[in-house]
Amino acid sequence: MNVKYFADTDTLYIELYPAEVDETRDLDEDTLLELDTAGRLCALTIEHASTRMDMPAFSYEQIPGGPVSAIETLPR
Repeated sequence: MNVKYFADTDTLYIELYPAEVDETRDLDEDTLLELDTAGRLCALTIEHASTRMDMPAFSYEQIPGGPVSAIETLPR
């Protein structure tokens, strides 16, 4: 997973896994969903991110162990 925030355009881009984007769909006026050639969600773009979310900071935690999900089995 790769997360990028572009301050100059206030855009949040979340790549779930690297893939060739086959189709981009509008979820709403400021949210784009990117689908791979198999129709799976591989990334999303959120415009005006700071005004749509109350997120003064971003952090994440990777939890080890447990069953492997379908996303984790995809090529990176």
